[in-house]
Amino acid sequence: MKQKKISRRHFVKESSLATGGILLSSSLFGSPTSSFKKEKTLKLALVGCGGRGTGAVVQALKADNNVKLTALADAFEDQIEKAYTNLSSLFGTSRIEVKPSMKFAGFGSYKKAIDEADVVILTTPPGFRPQHFEYAIEQGKHVFMEKPVATDVAGIKKVLEAAKLAKQKKLNVVVGLQRRYQAEYLELNKRIKNGELGKIISGQIYWNGAGVWVRPRTASMTEMEYQMRNWYYFNWLCGDHILEQHIHNIDVANWFIGEHPIKAQGMGGREVRKGKDHGQIFDHHFVEFTYPSGTIISSQCRHQPGCFSQVAETFQGTQGTSYTGGGNTAILKSYSGNNIYKHDGENDRNPYQVEHDRLFAAIRSREEVINDTEIGVESTMTAIMGRMATYSGKEITWDAAMDSNLGLVPNEDLLDFNSLPPVVPNEHGEYPIPVPGQTSYF
Repeated sequence: MKQKKISRRHFVKESSLATGGILLSSSLFGSPTSSFKKEKTLKLALVGCGGRGTGAVVQALKADNNVKLTALADAFEDQIEKAYTNLSSLFGTSRIEVKPSMKFAGFGSYKKAIDEADVVILTTPPGFRPQHFEYAIEQGKHVFMEKPVATDVAGIKKVLEAAKLAKQKKLNVVVGLQRRYQAEYLELNKRIKNGELGKIISGQIYWNGAGVWVRPRTASMTEMEYQMRNWYYFNWLCGDHILEQHIHNIDVANWFIGEHPIKAQGMGGREVRKGKDHGQIFDHHFVEFTYPSGTIISSQCRHQPGCFSQVAETFQGTQGTSYTGGGNTAILKSYSGNNIYKHDGENDRNPYQVEHDRLFAAIRSREEVINDTEIGVESTMTAIMGRMATYSGKEITWDAAMDSNLGLVPNEDLLDFNSLPPVVPNEHGEYPIPVPGQTSYF
């Protein structure tokens, strides 16, 4: 079926969330539980039982005292048992009511867990997010899902269609772009929107660090199990670190500027992290994003030990400069060097907790509906466009990327651990690596 062209205008005109984000309100940083109505116990399901999923359950249970975890799903049974043990030790069986029959392992197990819940947490490798989100919304569930929301354009389109249904059903959806719920970012964004920085004309965003874990292959593993265990290094599962981590900084740029870029060009490669256990992904990306207003954002992400490290955003406006992250609190400075604003952060709450507080408060109130889906789509697609630019070495436009029908992920329901993944190694155990100037998407 021919896909409908989705342009910048779709996001700016059709989505009330894509440019504005979460609005600062007097209740955002207060205790949410005091205003919850005394209603039925909400059943919670976790799909993806790794560390991030376990942490999200902790935050969900702290957000609402009348929520119980009742179902767990993961491709791996050992991950389910680890999450169950850790959560039970923290909350006891009064809050963790997961019967043995409610532990679902294997591909496709997500459906059984989602069916048992009122609210679902989706924290598997992001390649599966579109399928899981689509099913959760079809079943009428409220959702917390981690970023990114997809690893390919086909997944982006699936999530957008599910977002329409979520709106029709008035379902609450929070995406784990927690800076949208972080006091210093909210305050700075409000001040930028009020004109205190002037028009943003350029910026620099960074996620530069030493890298993340590697999970080596063992002799007993099938190729599918190995890639699932070592998922960060395979694009169909992870999407590369420009998508999996740097999306946070990209999201801040889109949010503060108030639109997403129309094109990207850049460079990247593998200079340090290039072993067989490092799969397909690059260890550095540099992208120049051009926005419709003319703003140019320089984007850096790097996984190389012993190098300059920084996770931050800086923007230059016609009246001054803003700084967030990088060990600094949020600051607005005039070009004369004076502080226009400096956030003290003394009473700030953990944004990872705030996003769950807001989700459950909205579920209980039935008055406010939070739907971050289009925010998540916009920032995910921006990062995918950046990856396409660095992999190909070409200038990539938003519209061409959305028209590309790039698909990386097979249907999870058709997979098992004996299935062949969509990418396999050669006779030397090496995976195909994108080559700028040779890799093409069109």
